[in-house]
Amino acid sequence: MAEDLHRLALKWALKNAVEHGGKAAVGPVIAKLVAEAPELKRRIGEVKDTVSRVVEEVNRLQPEEQRDRLAEIAPELLERKHAREEKRLPPLPGAERGRVVTRLPPEPSGPMHLGHAMSGLLNEMYARQYDGKLWLRFEDTNPRKAKLEYYEVFRRGYRWLGIEWDYEKNNSDDMKLYYEYAEKLLRGGQLYVCACSADELSVQRRTMEPCKHRGQGVEDNLELWKRMFDGDFREGEAAVRLRGDLKSNNTAMRDPVMFRVVEHPHPLTGDEYRVWPTYDFAAAVQDAICGVTHVLRSSEFAFRDELQNHIRNLLGMRNPIIIEYSRFEFKGTPTSKRLITPLIEEGLVSGWDDPRLATVEGARRRGILPEAIREFTVTQTGFSYAKREYDWSLLYSINRRILDPRARRLFFVPSPVKLMVAGAPMLSVEIPYHPSRDMGKRTLSADGVIYVARADMERLKPGDEFRLKQLMNVRLTGIKDSEAYGEFLGVEPKPDIPIIQWVGEDNVAIRVLKPLPLYNETGELNRNSMETITGLAEPSVKDVAVDEIVQFERFGFCRRDHSAELVFIYAHD
Repeated sequence: MAEDLHRLALKWALKNAVEHGGKAAVGPVIAKLVAEAPELKRRIGEVKDTVSRVVEEVNRLQPEEQRDRLAEIAPELLERKHAREEKRLPPLPGAERGRVVTRLPPEPSGPMHLGHAMSGLLNEMYARQYDGKLWLRFEDTNPRKAKLEYYEVFRRGYRWLGIEWDYEKNNSDDMKLYYEYAEKLLRGGQLYVCACSADELSVQRRTMEPCKHRGQGVEDNLELWKRMFDGDFREGEAAVRLRGDLKSNNTAMRDPVMFRVVEHPHPLTGDEYRVWPTYDFAAAVQDAICGVTHVLRSSEFAFRDELQNHIRNLLGMRNPIIIEYSRFEFKGTPTSKRLITPLIEEGLVSGWDDPRLATVEGARRRGILPEAIREFTVTQTGFSYAKREYDWSLLYSINRRILDPRARRLFFVPSPVKLMVAGAPMLSVEIPYHPSRDMGKRTLSADGVIYVARADMERLKPGDEFRLKQLMNVRLTGIKDSEAYGEFLGVEPKPDIPIIQWVGEDNVAIRVLKPLPLYNETGELNRNSMETITGLAEPSVKDVAVDEIVQFERFGFCRRDHSAELVFIYAHD
């Protein structure tokens, strides 16, 4: 019968359009249709006419409408298995299977951001790729910066990313070992104790002039070293410096400080120590004694490579292979503590987990999945020094693809307008939570009083026909103030009219927070970077668990926030 032929043609035309960028072709649709119903070969002329007409109707629809219609009449055709080629990281120079050792070296002084996350993932993935080992090692030899809370922040962040480490330690665990190495170098004449002020030291390094203490003998330096521990020098009054190369083009080699007095309690060791190694000395020693074979880090550390290798050479230690790359930064979003702290203090962002930030907690709260960050890291990694800012859309596209088969679909109407449909009966429709996955179903009901999005109504004019998704067809008869009026046209789908979202009188008011970029293209701060969208959702929204990510159809993916209210965070469309 003609009706059955039309339904078959519509199903396969929609399927073909969805798979080919919104444009169906007559030939493939006829082939699918006849393969399903071979008896139609005897009516091939009628089949061609019907398919041609239906393909033309389908191709006038927007791709999103094509998907919606296919979900309504043949949801099983939406599930398509994609054979994805797994992308691997570039080969690691000098790597030997079973002997690679990498490290996660966070400084526990601030929140974990996506740069830390991606760098950590690189180190973890390379260790696993070569059947190696991974250290979690806290760079905590600056008592004024290290904060107890941030040790666990990084542990929690790495675990969320799926990173498992083999060993853990703190650089502050080995203070006595640093002292032994320092005395060895003092006795060898490679270190000396300097009592210059910070300003004097800065001038010397800039002008390449030697410090007046540089020529002190070994015994004098050992005595001054002892006095640093005895309390004869206060903070800023003495430091141990390396006899480097004052004429080096690398400023890091111009007699850098290796130890200094810090009169501030450490979060783990309290007041037990007052003489602390600088980052370069502690990191150089730790990479050696932990057996690190490959140091993978951002290029901001490049000028330190020569110095750290030199320290290890003086101590007779093996140098790792060092690989550096440009920092992982995202457009419109600061990552440094220095830039974020003032935003928090001014109340422009709510805290380190604000979804507008590129912190790990902010990304998690926004609905970014750890699997998406991992895949993004692999696909975007290239060992290049070129400065690069990533567009958030690249990460969102991966996150969307991973979420699509997982997230329940719900009806949501932002900025609602009441629509009164004359002649509409009470209708109930059973709708699956996902068009192609078994996630259960719910029943939605409505009669002549329905709520639709203001934006949808503004695109229509009296006389236009539209379909309330999976419910009924309506002709718009008028719009007045905040109300719209229509007449009931039946329940069977029509292929050539727009589909709009709706909720019935049984609905729930919710809020959606939509993060916008903190900084615009010219670098100016956007002080209105959080949009609040109010609307009505279907009743089952009350069952969405905190942290669950759902897709509000025709709106976007949203995560239920940690709130007693029904508040969602918008992730992306």
